Formats: sequence, C-alpha cells, structure tokens
Amino acid sequence: MTNTEIFDKLTNAIVTQNIAGCAQLTQEALNAGIPPIDIITKGLSPGMKIVGDKFEAAEIFLPQIMMSGKAMSNAMEILNPELEKTKVEGEETGLAITFVAEGDIHDIGHRLVSTMLGANGFEILDLGVDVLNETVVEEAAKRKGQKIILVGSALMTTSMLGQKDLMDRLREENLRDSVKCMFGGAPVSRKWIDEIGADATAENAAEAAKVALDVMK
Repeated sequence: MTNTEIFDKLTNAIVTQNIAGCAQLTQEALNAGIPPIDIITKGLSPGMKIVGDKFEAAEIFLPQIMMSGKAMSNAMEILNPELEKTKVEGEETGLAITFVAEGDIHDIGHRLVSTMLGANGFEILDLGVDVLNETVVEEAAKRKGQKIILVGSALMTTSMLGQKDLMDRLREENLRDSVKCMFGGAPVSRKWIDEIGADATAENAAEAAKVALDVMK
C-alpha cells in the first residue's frame, strides 16, 4: 500500500466510525515508517474535518460524532508515545492553556489541537470543555510572567460570543499584554479575531500548531 492509500483508509476509518480498524491502520502506518505527524495531518485530521462538515450539515448526529471521536482517540493512544519521543527536553515554546468555551462540549478538535501543540514543543494545560472565562483568566493570572498562549475553541455561534467576553476580561485584569490569544472553531473567522482583538486563528489542528509557533516568536 502506498502512503496515500494508507492516508485515504485512515480518513475513511474516521468517517465510517471504524474504531478497531482505525487503530489497526494507525499501527500499520507507523510500521511502514510514516511519521506520526503525517498520520494525523494527512489521514486522521481530514477524516475529522469531513465528520465536522457532515455534522454541521445535519447529515450525521451526535452519536456518530462520538464514535468517530472514539476512533480518533484510539489512534492517538498509539501515536502519543511516538510523538513524545520527538520532543526534546528544554525546547518548550511556552505554555498553551487550551479549552472549549463555556456552553460548548465539542472537544474533538480541541483535543487534536492540544495534541499537535504538545508535539510542537508546547507545555499543555488542558482545561477541558465548557470552561468559564473566569477560570481561563484565573489560570492566566497565576502564571503571569510566563510565555503563555490561550487556545480556545467554539463550535457554536453562541459559545463563540464568549471569546469576546474573554478578551474584555483579560483587558480588565491587565492580562492582555501578558498572553497571546488564538481561537478556532467552525464559526470563527479572521474578521471575528480582528473584531475582538485576539491574535490568531487557524483552519485546522496542523495549521494551529504552525500559527501558534509563529505568534509566540
């Protein structure tokens, strides 16, 4: 099998919620010498994007999303130890505080972004889903003086509005200049990022890691 065929099969395994098959294909890809980052960005991540698009179009529903997420999680259990091997001690780029906005529990993209940031040298503080802005501000305040990027995601327009509130809170607490802010999710656009005064957004998890590295320079 060529690498392209393996990537296509991985993508299909995610889309069809093939939990066991996804794990098996991930191991086969590693055995074939394919780098873990490529397995994620060229195989698994495209599958999750298709799933997200189908969910947005109401072609699939929450149970299917959860099954695809389980397939992704099983693959990541195999890949995480390999990703750890590629990290070099002392090369941390900074602390990424990752979270899903209050009122939102869609964590597949969030977990993928956290994984990619960790693989690219960031220390990760994962606050999880449905996170209050107060919690994010408190965690940032505790670590004032460190190199910090806040990485928040929102899949719904309603939860996206909380990103503006978070930016306002950071300014009120005199923390805005201490942190970089990157937000993502289906409804988030560059125009929105500019409007609320954040630093960056990204189309997908692989791009998020590149953007975060650039923002932290």
